[in-house]
Amino acid sequence: MAVAIAFSPSVPYSVKGQSAQPAQAAQTPQAQKPVELSDILAWKRISAPTVSNDGEFFAYKIVPNEGDGEVVVRRVGDGKEWKFPVGESAGFGGGPGFGDGAGSRELAFSEDSKWFAFTIYPGFKEAKRLKKERKPLQNKIVLLNLSTEKKTEFEKVRRFSFSGENPNWVALHRYGADAPAGPPAGASSPAAPGGATPPERPTGSDLLLYELSTGNQLNVGNVADFAFDKKGNWCAWTIDASDKAGNGVQARNMNTGALLPLDSDKASYRGLRWTEKGEGLAAVKGIEDKGYEDKLYSVVGFNFTSGTPQKAAYDPRDDNSFPAGMTISPNRAPIWNDDMSALVFGIHDVKKKKDEKKPAGRPDAAAKDGDAAMARRNDDEPEKPDLVLWHWKDKRLQAQQQVEESRDKNFSYLATFRVAEKKFIRLADEDLRTVTPAPKHRWAVGTDSREYDLMGTLDGRRYQDVYVVDMQTGARKPALKKSRWTFDASPDGTHLLYYDDGQFMTLDMASGQSFNITKNIQSNFYDEDDDHNNLKPPARPIGWTKDGASVLLSDNWDIWNVPVHGGNAVNLTQNGKRDKIRYQSRYRLDPEEKGIDLSKPNYLRAYGEWTKKAGIARLEGGKTRSEDAYVAGRRLRRFDQSREGGEIFLHTRDLQGFARLLRRRCNAWRRRQDLGRQSAAEKFSLVFRIQTDRLHQRQGGQAAGSPLPAGQLPAGQELSNRSLHLRKALTGAQQLRDAVLQRLQ
Repeated sequence: MAVAIAFSPSVPYSVKGQSAQPAQAAQTPQAQKPVELSDILAWKRISAPTVSNDGEFFAYKIVPNEGDGEVVVRRVGDGKEWKFPVGESAGFGGGPGFGDGAGSRELAFSEDSKWFAFTIYPGFKEAKRLKKERKPLQNKIVLLNLSTEKKTEFEKVRRFSFSGENPNWVALHRYGADAPAGPPAGASSPAAPGGATPPERPTGSDLLLYELSTGNQLNVGNVADFAFDKKGNWCAWTIDASDKAGNGVQARNMNTGALLPLDSDKASYRGLRWTEKGEGLAAVKGIEDKGYEDKLYSVVGFNFTSGTPQKAAYDPRDDNSFPAGMTISPNRAPIWNDDMSALVFGIHDVKKKKDEKKPAGRPDAAAKDGDAAMARRNDDEPEKPDLVLWHWKDKRLQAQQQVEESRDKNFSYLATFRVAEKKFIRLADEDLRTVTPAPKHRWAVGTDSREYDLMGTLDGRRYQDVYVVDMQTGARKPALKKSRWTFDASPDGTHLLYYDDGQFMTLDMASGQSFNITKNIQSNFYDEDDDHNNLKPPARPIGWTKDGASVLLSDNWDIWNVPVHGGNAVNLTQNGKRDKIRYQSRYRLDPEEKGIDLSKPNYLRAYGEWTKKAGIARLEGGKTRSEDAYVAGRRLRRFDQSREGGEIFLHTRDLQGFARLLRRRCNAWRRRQDLGRQSAAEKFSLVFRIQTDRLHQRQGGQAAGSPLPAGQLPAGQELSNRSLHLRKALTGAQQLRDAVLQRLQ
């Protein structure tokens, strides 16, 4: 496993157990410049860090509190950097690059780590000007070839996505045609002839498929949404054209170039979503109905397991068992269940149109008065506050109702359609509004809190009744009464973890039997330091193991591996309570993992109760070793790992401590009999790929946090005391690397 470290300097110290001693004699204090307002406004921070799959590159954004940011791409081997201005970001992070129709990330590497793409936003001044002129703000995408360093820009692109595990393509979804200028202030919009509802504006725009190896481009018009499957073999999209001409779902085989029309109708298609493995695709389509205010939706699914997609469809209008006055919800993307035997989706109420006849050519008085009032109001004049009333019998406070307004409007009841039996099954209703499928889609967990909502609003203790729902039949059975804490279901979907009066319990969803899994463990699993209005609140569970046979629990100090039905629990960390180290949580390095694999190395967030030092402990083979613990003097920012090479990127502030960690690891490797000299040398040579992320230069006008290559400083500037410590630590680490490699080889 290779390690690359991103550092911010700190005064080094020695680590031994839980004691901290100064590493060097105190330096003569220097006069410090007071922090001015201009300094605060210039502060910058790192956001959206991402690592290439082979661990050879990592990238991040440097953004100020206000103003334009930049993207930094660094090559780990030699520390070479590329910097690009990216304007003022609207937000950080982003959605997945495949699987569903959500927007792709701001920064992304291709699967083969040869390409890097990122979004450029309008600059701070430009955005301010465009908003003032009421013009749209449009982004662009930059594609960087990491081998040739060639940069290609694509204008007016709202989102991008690499083609999953297929490294050959990137999709670029462009903005649609600019909206026409709105009417002048105070003027009313023209009405449709006869008072009819104006036609819905199409949302489709150009989708550009760019082949990375050749630079060839394929333009697909009128695309409303698109998504690659995980393997990148297929790219599917929905068409939304003017007058709904040619609307439908299409899929392109990215290996052969074959284009398949999967479904076509004079309808609006939404909620395009692949299954996790990419063997199924689903969407909903809406048809206008004169009797209803909203569209009436149906669901379409496509099974790709045989290579040729097989279509399955369900239209509620053809089913007498479907609840009256309802339709399929477009606000919940449909999905195939785990064995591809059923489609899972949401349903919601649909409003009928009111039969109100108004004299032609006579505008609504209220609307006219409202337009006139808006015309008279100055743009800079603040709006008058609304009066919000709350009745004491309301189960939710008005502030909570306001926050959850959007959720309430988009709420839907879970339902499923079994394809082979052609049977609709409603899983949630007014008596059981919230139903969540467990993994594998055999069972679902339903919760009903109506009886406890009012008191929960008043005293903060929120209870709920828990039900187990059979997703094949819709049958439900009560499982827990007035449960305060329920957690995730096991990865195999057979058990539910919950907590009751100081004990963790598991529920077998098939039999309904509960097991007290912590009653025989000589430790407390409730948080004694929590001062909220709760009785014995639980310590947060770490998570289920991959096979679902056990769950990892925390007693606020150590982490225990507890069997699913109770029995012999194992203390994995052992020294937490003894040495006053809190193993707080686990770093989830693989976002696609299904449970914790104890056969692989796991990394735990550790915190010294008395020293207040944060760090990382390595859990390998179900055990932790003292030589694998690394304690930093400051809080650790982030912990990332590449997918292929196993490189680890640690954001910390202490280089001396890391050098001591390497020394301990080297000694441990020499003591282990199962490692030969050659393998030990190979591992150690990889471990010492050290990268210095920052050198804080607080004199001579150098901006705080400016990245510099390891060991280099701007010309004409002197090293501060902290930078001297950092440089000495780096030199010592490199000398240690050379000495150890010479002995191991």
